[in-house]
Amino acid sequence: MNGNVSEAEITFDDVCRARELIAPYAHETPVITCSTLNRMSGHELFFKCENQQKTGAFKFRGAVNSVARLTDEEKARGVVTHSSGNHAQALAAAAKLFGVTAHIVMPSNSPQVKKAGVKGYGGRIIECEPTLESRERTAKAVKAETGAVLIPPFNYANVIAGQGTCAAEFFEQVPDIQTMIAPVGGGGLLSGTCISAAAQSPQVAVIAGEPANADDAFQSKAEGRVIPQLNPDTIADGLRTSLGSLTWPFVRDYVDHIVRIEEQEIVKAMKLFIERTKVFIEPSAAVAVAVALYHLPKSEPPARIGVILSGGNVDLDKLPW
Repeated sequence: MNGNVSEAEITFDDVCRARELIAPYAHETPVITCSTLNRMSGHELFFKCENQQKTGAFKFRGAVNSVARLTDEEKARGVVTHSSGNHAQALAAAAKLFGVTAHIVMPSNSPQVKKAGVKGYGGRIIECEPTLESRERTAKAVKAETGAVLIPPFNYANVIAGQGTCAAEFFEQVPDIQTMIAPVGGGGLLSGTCISAAAQSPQVAVIAGEPANADDAFQSKAEGRVIPQLNPDTIADGLRTSLGSLTWPFVRDYVDHIVRIEEQEIVKAMKLFIERTKVFIEPSAAVAVAVALYHLPKSEPPARIGVILSGGNVDLDKLPW
């Protein structure tokens, strides 16, 4: 149970073990439907509500799986990460569960609601410039200063295995899903989804939604090599990061399509979803909703489409409309 594993060893068995480990702490989130959105899309849409997960996003799964697996000596040293918000809150909350100190490096432009969440869970915030290079450099300095264990937001096997528990639940809750849609930023959720899909429902098409203004995954898949993110400017703040060395192979080998979503589509999908379902989602989750509503060809009979609503953390004083 102790320690991290390499990319080659991240399997569905790891997802199953993660599921057992996090069960006392994480919610098995509900799946909802909406007849109006079904009519608009021409499909049967099933929405997995990770916006109702603890800390308001799927990130809690991977964070708990990672912190729980630390040795007592590692827990005593504390944990450190860099995150724009959802992993930051999740790691702070997971650390609090196990009595572990959490040092959280956050970009200066992170939403205030996410900073407040980290502080509420007892995390120590260290601000940095809003670039991946600055995030990683600052986290490395904090690690050197404190001796804390680095738990990255996505490029970490125990995080990926934990995120895979979301799709593992989803496939059990909704049989015969034909297409699974997840948003992609760093690729932790998408990689975990690929692992569970391959094991539980290998005929499923895995589609990723990505902001057109932060489309490194789309470019990387098209070129067959990792193309780093450059100055992303998107309302979907959770999707501004680049793919990692552990997540890229899943995107390269298991994702069927990556769909780029324009900013106005993100806002339109977010507003429409909230109006029709009365369920609150953040822009990163709306990216996946936009794929289902606007970018899938209609079929007869309607296809059964699973959509992972990645989170619901939004600054209510800065809604995008």
